[in-house]
Amino acid sequence: MKLVTIIGARPQIIKAAALSRAIRNHYADQIQEVIVHTGQHYDDNMSQVFFDELQIPRPDYNLHVGSASHGVQTARMTEGIEALLIKEKPDFIVLYGDTNSTLAGAVAAAKIHVPIVHIEAGLRSFNKSMPEEINRIVCDHCSTLLFTPTKAGLENLKREGFPVDESGVSTSSTTAAPTIDNPKVYHCGDIMYDNSLHFADIAEEKTDIIQRLELKGKPFILATIHRDSNTDHPERLGAIFDALIELSKEKQIVLPLHPRTAKLLKTNLNSEKQTLVFSSPNIKLIPPVSFLEMIALERHAQLVMTDSGGVQKEAYFFKKPCIILRPETEWVEIVQTGNAILADADESRIMQAWAHFKDCPPTTFPEIFGDGHAAEFMLKQMLLANSNK
Repeated sequence: MKLVTIIGARPQIIKAAALSRAIRNHYADQIQEVIVHTGQHYDDNMSQVFFDELQIPRPDYNLHVGSASHGVQTARMTEGIEALLIKEKPDFIVLYGDTNSTLAGAVAAAKIHVPIVHIEAGLRSFNKSMPEEINRIVCDHCSTLLFTPTKAGLENLKREGFPVDESGVSTSSTTAAPTIDNPKVYHCGDIMYDNSLHFADIAEEKTDIIQRLELKGKPFILATIHRDSNTDHPERLGAIFDALIELSKEKQIVLPLHPRTAKLLKTNLNSEKQTLVFSSPNIKLIPPVSFLEMIALERHAQLVMTDSGGVQKEAYFFKKPCIILRPETEWVEIVQTGNAILADADESRIMQAWAHFKDCPPTTFPEIFGDGHAAEFMLKQMLLANSNK
């Protein structure tokens, strides 16, 4: 069986590591994987280091699309992916998450009838002003095999008309091969949980970021900000940094700067706030970190503040409370369990969330993201579906 795997953004590179590792360890004689990097994230700190660190096979192709408007970027990727699918003739194209690379892969594959595997299917923020929401919905409705990491994702797909019964089992025909019109849906756990379990101890051995930042034994807040809904709006970015400045009066804050955030700090944050941020001894602004470094920071942090979907989950994996800098989240379970609070870009709500977690840190983290073997399950189902063609 031949798979074409599409990656383009940093989280997709990390997720692909779990699938590539499972192929290498369990299915090397049955599955050929062709990796296509769209070039959506093209900075070495945001891409290349992850291939080196996570032992992901080098991409067979790189489209070198780079940064552009949504329409231009997606069109370039769609054109490039279509040409590669025609050349490689895979049994499935594997798409992750909800980026423009995901959307481009879905459109290109569906138009020329290449079956789509969507990993992280069914997630919904119910906010269509987010480009990611559009991308994930389109990809789901173009897919043949849909692997959802959570029960909430399964319920979302069921409500949208996918063939799922009351027990969460796909009701599409078991004898006929799955197709875009007869898709199969699986609740399988989270592929990022596979990675976190695999790399947690490796991160402690191979990174020295805690020592380098002089954080050993010191409680600190880990913060990440990258969504354009926050970075591109001065009032929202300002409110988040007002909260960070206030928090820094009592706690060390570590903020790995996404390239977009680093650029827009200088234009969308007023000079007074810039001075406070850059001069504060308790706010450490650092360059983007590798995946292993991020795991180390998450494991040692007291609390995580983020607008990233992936970092929300990783905080949960490592049993850390999380303040979500968005008005909604597709990972509703971590809010429902009381381990995360939606604070949006609102200084008072951020401070209230901090006060709550400081006084009442969460102590229970139910196992809602699977058993750490999601990638193996997915590959078994792909092989089964391929054998039924």
